[in-house]
Amino acid sequence: MWLATGCGSGLAPVAPGTVGSALALPIWWLAFADLDPWVQLALFAAIAVASAWIVDRACRAAGVGDASAIVLDEFVGQWIALIGAPKSLVPVLVAFGLFRAFDIAKPWPVSWADRRVRGGLGVVLDDVIAGVLAAVVLHLSVGLLHSRV
Repeated sequence: MWLATGCGSGLAPVAPGTVGSALALPIWWLAFADLDPWVQLALFAAIAVASAWIVDRACRAAGVGDASAIVLDEFVGQWIALIGAPKSLVPVLVAFGLFRAFDIAKPWPVSWADRRVRGGLGVVLDDVIAGVLAAVVLHLSVGLLHSRV
């Protein structure tokens, strides 16, 4: 449960998903930001698979489908949003905002995964997709900025 609740960050009384995503940022900065993007991708894919299993076990133990206290999926989605991002404050904050927007608004295909896929896989998958969408928008934005400078 400690891992599933994002080291307890999911127990925050207000906006536990946002708190979990925020805690994921310094972990990415310190542990993952300097890794090659392909290494990040492979690592986060493995973490996503492990997270689906951890979240599934936590949901079963708690007798819930997707409790707000379970925020490990937010960590995974946030880290995916940051794959290959420059280690700089503005892109990291933009990735945070984009991921939270996609995770909360749940546009298609995030909403599809949220509604159709059950268990730990479903809990993690919608955040993985939100992270991918955020990463795409972030990289397009950074690319456009660099092409204009």
